[in-house]
Amino acid sequence: MTKPEAHNDDDANAGVAERHTAQGRQHIRFGCYALLVFIVLGFALEMFHALRFGFYLSDETEPRRLMWTLAHAHGALVALIHIAFGAIWPQLEPAARLETASLCLRGAMVALPGGFFLGGLWVIPPDPGLGIVLVPIGGLLLVAAVAFVARQT
Repeated sequence: MTKPEAHNDDDANAGVAERHTAQGRQHIRFGCYALLVFIVLGFALEMFHALRFGFYLSDETEPRRLMWTLAHAHGALVALIHIAFGAIWPQLEPAARLETASLCLRGAMVALPGGFFLGGLWVIPPDPGLGIVLVPIGGLLLVAAVAFVARQT
């Protein structure tokens, strides 16, 4: 009776390890697609600048230009953090702390650049739009994600 139980434990451990590795690959895939989105956004911003679009370059819309530039930069950075997180994921022991870190990092990917982008959509000069309230939430989620991973290493 003990041998089949040991065999079942090995199967269960293999299943956990396989799911754990798959989650790391998901972070790499998510990060790569997010990076692609923010590279395209950066290219679009360069085109707005090159073609001198008024909704992007006028004095009244300076907050928009700043917010969208910050959205591009923060989105690319968080995407790279996702890729790094996915790369080190297999070296980390499976734990609830890692699942929480994963959720926090995904939330940061949406809230941090999303807040900057939405803050630039509806500009009320000289201030950004109301979407900017998402930025501190995204920042806290990013800090929490990195802290959870640091505690797991």
